[in-house]
Amino acid sequence: MTTTESRVDPPTAGSERELLQGFLDFHRGTLLWKISGLTAGQLVQRSAEPSSMSLIGLVRHLTEVEKYWFHRTLAQLPAEPKFWSAEHPDGDFDLTDPAQAEQDVHDFRQIVKASDEIAARYDLDHTFLRPGHEGDYSVRYVYIHMIEEYARHNGHADLLRERIDGLTGE
Repeated sequence: MTTTESRVDPPTAGSERELLQGFLDFHRGTLLWKISGLTAGQLVQRSAEPSSMSLIGLVRHLTEVEKYWFHRTLAQLPAEPKFWSAEHPDGDFDLTDPAQAEQDVHDFRQIVKASDEIAARYDLDHTFLRPGHEGDYSVRYVYIHMIEEYARHNGHADLLRERIDGLTGE
């Protein structure tokens, strides 16, 4: 279903913005690397009961996280969740469909591209209000949070991928 992916190592020197973007891109690339070469059926394979976590579920979850932080909170665009609802709060993991896996990966790539375009319009010190939360949030915070979010979930992806076909990574 997916092609072979490669990652670009983050820079070891540069401006703060270049380093943050580089590490975020590295972690995004790691997720794509972890799903590369798998069939749609393998992408929806769940880890272990009772968890509904799967590789495509991680892709869908991180699509929603990108949309929430960059589109909805930073740019204040109308960006309602596609997979989450009151009825299905874990719909990104629970409602996966192998027939949709290729579209899910495409949607992830598109939201990442749009997120980068949004982020580029703001200085790292730019602050905004997060709906339902107190205090200011900065663009710098969003980058750091997104790097943390991807790093945590890429650890999950390592385990899921190893269970599927034995592939391990760094």
